[in-house]
Amino acid sequence: MLRGFAPPAQPWLAGHRGTDLSASPGAEVRAAGTGTVGYAGPLADRGVVTVLHPGGLRTTYLPVQPSVRRGQAVAVGEVIGTLQDAPGHCPATCLHWGLLRDRAYLDPLLLLGHGQVRLLPVWPAPPS
Repeated sequence: MLRGFAPPAQPWLAGHRGTDLSASPGAEVRAAGTGTVGYAGPLADRGVVTVLHPGGLRTTYLPVQPSVRRGQAVAVGEVIGTLQDAPGHCPATCLHWGLLRDRAYLDPLLLLGHGQVRLLPVWPAPPS
């Protein structure tokens, strides 16, 4: 891992909303879980693949030359593309792997049983 998840204090502030994993250009990129491809194509001169998973989770992978298409079902571990040599984000070639639930960014290492867990209080529902 080159760089870990470092969410901003507020959604509009700078931060690192994913995990950077060291890999060589052309390396196979695999789906972290079963789901449906939500997007596979260029975005800001880099290839991006997004996989929509059951339960409202979404994983993102970039820079990736997709080998899948939007709407395609993928299984855990299935190859979804190859890592592109796109300088700028990391000092060396890396895969930026992200995880979201709705619009909230989460640490993708949680999918592997790692990462930092932050518990929030559960407030009672207001009377109706």
